[in-house]
Amino acid sequence: MKPVTEQQTVEVKIDPRDIHNPKAVRKAALRKAGLPDTREIKLHIVRRSIDARSRSPKYVCQIQLGEAPQEESGSVFCPVKLTGKRVVIVGAGPAGYFAALTLLEKGIKPIILERGKDVTTRRYDLKKIQADGVVDPHSNYCFGEGGAGTYSDGKLYTRATKRGNVKRILNLFIENGADADIRIDAHPHLGSNMLPRIVSSMREAILAAGGEIHFGAHVADLVKNGDTVTGAVLASGERIDADAVILATGHSARDIFHMLVRNNIPVEAKPFALGVRIEHPQPLIDQIFYHQSPRHENLPAASYRITTQVEERGVFSFCMCPGGFVVPASTAPGELVLNGMSMSSRSAPFANAGLVVEIRLDDVGGDPSDPLAALAFQAAVEKTMFEAGDGVSQKAPAQRVGDFIEGKLSSSLPDSSYVPGLYSAPLNELLPHTVADRLAKALPVFGKKYKGFDSNEAKMMAVESRTSSPVRVLRDRQTLEHPSVQGLFPCGEGAGYAGGIVSAAIDGERVAAAVATKLCA
Repeated sequence: MKPVTEQQTVEVKIDPRDIHNPKAVRKAALRKAGLPDTREIKLHIVRRSIDARSRSPKYVCQIQLGEAPQEESGSVFCPVKLTGKRVVIVGAGPAGYFAALTLLEKGIKPIILERGKDVTTRRYDLKKIQADGVVDPHSNYCFGEGGAGTYSDGKLYTRATKRGNVKRILNLFIENGADADIRIDAHPHLGSNMLPRIVSSMREAILAAGGEIHFGAHVADLVKNGDTVTGAVLASGERIDADAVILATGHSARDIFHMLVRNNIPVEAKPFALGVRIEHPQPLIDQIFYHQSPRHENLPAASYRITTQVEERGVFSFCMCPGGFVVPASTAPGELVLNGMSMSSRSAPFANAGLVVEIRLDDVGGDPSDPLAALAFQAAVEKTMFEAGDGVSQKAPAQRVGDFIEGKLSSSLPDSSYVPGLYSAPLNELLPHTVADRLAKALPVFGKKYKGFDSNEAKMMAVESRTSSPVRVLRDRQTLEHPSVQGLFPCGEGAGYAGGIVSAAIDGERVAAAVATKLCA
């Protein structure tokens, strides 16, 4: 018999009908390895993805033969006795919470200041946005415990594998209640119904280890001693002193960017992307990308990632939510912003994604030396979308895709997952021309490659504008500290150094380690 070597793996394709049949999976793996089926040979799936390129989608499984992969025993989170050092963390999103966990493992007390509410109480404010169009500027889909990712889709796929230990991030999520399958899925996700429980568990771990978390704590200013940041000042006037400050506020905390400029702390404008949310019936997406509808019950709702170039600008899908919902992600009254979310089952009847156009700094106008020029451009588009409606609610302007391409107003709109409602509007005119023109040219390209994608069964609604931060807060590449201000450590997506839950968590850990190096030197 051919021996089973240590860490020997095979890759096999499994029909969806057999993916939950251990005997069928085992048979395929042993056949691929050229081994007989004996009880002595153990099998373990270490990676799982879907290959939908052919007309018959298959699961692709990497299977290890022999002993199971060794997992570290005991808790992933290992706090130690506190040394007396204190670090303020502004923001309780993934960057902030993972930074706090890392600081506690270094013996440093984190004091998390979150302008929003805890993840459970926050839900009531989300309902007010959906039902009444009332936007609380401190508690919404972007602000509050867990950050924007908590009420999106909980995607854990990242390309930031060289920046930190992705496995540790996933294991910390599992330790706090996530499904262990996120270790093996090629594109893992948590779902907006699961994330609140996971986030709450992380909060309890931080508190039990000696950290502090303050909700409703809106940071309005920094405490400075010369060119050194030594704490934060809340909107209430309360001052909180610390040995360093980690700024992990997310991509929508515009008042923080203005506060930094007011304090002569250098920031810079950065490119981002802006466009629409495009929504299709999920069965149509299944047909386009799986070549079958209804899809097999063992296949998840089909997803996609598409991109093209139009007139030297990228046009691409962003934050695709299969079996999901479009939600109002505005963070202040008088603006309209959309985002997508889905539950862990991804079982809703619609699929949505951001369909956005690359925005470079020469697209935004204004003073080219203004570090907040891209932010001002973003805000102006969101205000335009709100004012195009009834001026009260979060109803969104929308247009059928075919009508958008032809430049005509839609006489009717299909059903949608967007609870506040849609109204027919000329997105060709409402969107900046640099965005509208490129979208109109890109959609037929996508439709040619993915038949039905650009049909009138799909609709576009505006605006998807919070793809990433339009501002970067400067930091040194080695120390991760702001180059002009000691004690200030920009972190995560809002500072311009991450783009999703996992990359933000990794950046939080990296920054916390850098803070510990400085404070413990």
